[in-house]
Amino acid sequence: MQSHRFIAVGKALAALALSLVVLTAVFAPAAAGEVRFGKNVRIGGHDFSNQTYDSKHRARIYLHNGKPRKEGCVWSKDGHGGRVKVCHLQRK
Repeated sequence: MQSHRFIAVGKALAALALSLVVLTAVFAPAAAGEVRFGKNVRIGGHDFSNQTYDSKHRARIYLHNGKPRKEGCVWSKDGHGGRVKVCHLQRK
C-alpha cells in the first residue's frame, strides 16, 4: 500500500511542475528581435534595402493582386510609443 501513496504523490508533483512550466511560458515576455534587410531587397516592386525593423519601428506590408486603393507606404503611430510603416503594394 505504501507504493500506491508514493505514486499518487509523484503524479501530484508532476502535475504541479507542469503547471508551473506552463504559467512561466505564458507570462514570460516575448523575445525581442530585429530584422534588417540587406542589399537589393525588393517587395512588390518597392525597394526595402537597408531598412531595420524592431519593436519600436515595425512594418505591415500588404500585397494585392490588383491595384490597391491606397497605393504606397505611410508611417503611422501604433499606440504604444512606436511607429508602423503600412504599405499597400501591387504584386508584380
